[in-house]
Amino acid sequence: MLLFGATAFAQSETIVGVAAGNDNFSTLVAAVKAADLVGTLSSDGPFTVFAPTNDAFSALPAGTVDGLLKPESKDALTGILTYHVVAGKYEAAAVIEAINGNNGAFPVTTVQGGNITLSLKDGKVMLEDEKGNMSTVVMADVGASNGVIHAIDAVVMPE
Repeated sequence: MLLFGATAFAQSETIVGVAAGNDNFSTLVAAVKAADLVGTLSSDGPFTVFAPTNDAFSALPAGTVDGLLKPESKDALTGILTYHVVAGKYEAAAVIEAINGNNGAFPVTTVQGGNITLSLKDGKVMLEDEKGNMSTVVMADVGASNGVIHAIDAVVMPE
């Protein structure tokens, strides 16, 4: 299981800066660069990013990440990455409150335009994508100057 935390500099760094400073997000950072999303995720926001860890990307079928990083896959990559971003800053306490206030399932619209349903299982926040795949938040509330990052253990996919 992953163990990493936000460092003191995190609040002055944007989401991209925080992710770039954490080895657990090197694949995500490479993908954000390939999709030309650095400027967007460095803007004022605020954003909540459900950030897949390197292990999450490694769990995808062989060749998937390499294929997505190719220039001809930029649109698909952009869609997948923006599916992990929600407009607004939602720290863990607010997410849990929203889930509990909505009969245990809270759908959110992503920047990509699709929906992710947030729920709780064994005290952990779960994400369900439009295909029914599940991901678990493994580290919450990694602060950034323009939002918050929640690390997840699987890549979620839009319809």
